[in-house]
Amino acid sequence: MSDNKKAPKAYELEAGTHYLCTCGKSKNAPFCDGSHQGSNCVPKAFEAKEKQTVYLCACEKSKNAPFCDGTHQSL
Repeated sequence: MSDNKKAPKAYELEAGTHYLCTCGKSKNAPFCDGSHQGSNCVPKAFEAKEKQTVYLCACEKSKNAPFCDGTHQSL
């Protein structure tokens, strides 16, 4: 059975560009809140083509990042 910490999390997103935190400092994780300013980190951009519920990868092994592809089930 997979670890709950590695299970994907559902988010309702509006259409448009969204940015994932890569520095680990965001208070709005997994989304960027600008806390990386002054570091070498750059947020990861991705598009939502329409308003939709998405499942974002939490195991960091998805081949379809930032979206879950079920890889966490085999970890």
